[in-house]
Amino acid sequence: MTTMVTAAELAGDVEAFLRFKRAMGAPYRRGQRDLESFVHFVAQQWGEHGQAPLDEAITRWCERIPGRKAVTLGNEFGPIRQLCLHRRRRDPSSYVPEHALAPVKDATFLPYIFSHDEVRRILAAAATHRGRFVGASTLRTFILVLYCTGLRLGEAARLRMVDVNLDRGLLVIQASKGRSRIVPIRTDLAAEIRCYAAERQRILSERGRYDHDLLFVRLDGSPLPMAVGSFAIRRLLRKLGIKPPRGRCGARSYEFRHAFAVHRLMAWAQEGVDIHAKLPWLSAYLGHQNIIGTEVYLKATPQLLELACDRFEHHLRRSRGPR
Repeated sequence: MTTMVTAAELAGDVEAFLRFKRAMGAPYRRGQRDLESFVHFVAQQWGEHGQAPLDEAITRWCERIPGRKAVTLGNEFGPIRQLCLHRRRRDPSSYVPEHALAPVKDATFLPYIFSHDEVRRILAAAATHRGRFVGASTLRTFILVLYCTGLRLGEAARLRMVDVNLDRGLLVIQASKGRSRIVPIRTDLAAEIRCYAAERQRILSERGRYDHDLLFVRLDGSPLPMAVGSFAIRRLLRKLGIKPPRGRCGARSYEFRHAFAVHRLMAWAQEGVDIHAKLPWLSAYLGHQNIIGTEVYLKATPQLLELACDRFEHHLRRSRGPR
């Protein structure tokens, strides 16, 4: 039997479903956008109060944009299916789509890995940056922290002065992705941050700002939002030709985290270290929930795979011995 719904009815179901999810502690913001998009689509196709077959509505919604990646479709389809399961609690005969309609597939995305030369070029360009909102010292130190620690953009932007212990060379990352961690830093990075802290204090004094305790500040002394820092980095990447002049393709601000991880793995490989034995340490440093999130970096660069092949070939030659 076909389940018939209206857009108005679905809107009420979405509201009840979101209350349920948030009562369970889930923010569900991205899911909310997908659900609201679906309700809006149904209203456009059948009207606010027109009867729509739920199975057909979901199928047409999934097919509304041709050529989309399977992983994108699967991510959008998930909240819709969960809404249908929630509706079934009230009506056991209500339609629930099968997973096969939009199967979740592993993403084949591989990050852009900055070369060491590109990192040097980016830092040099940041040192001469002339922005309306972000100064050169802020942008350069922000990028240094991202590249030298592998912090997420939000983690770096949320760093407070009390989280930075330069004498001991430690950064305290507060409750990121559900957990806090301590990130040791090198003495040269600590020296860079110490110099920036003096510049930060000068900016706050000249602008007459109270000390809000956040490490990174804009030219007017206000805290540096993650989005503003990310935008400044994207402009820098476009200026250097590392990212295309427009569009979402190419290197992103987030790539400094990937570059940190891959460059660390490359250094270990060149030193002859057992990389798999080191992965749990790198995983903890990056704040991954488990080692699976870290293993992706093992295939993120051809040079790392080439090193592994060379070492394996050398091992085989030694094990065979002279003929």
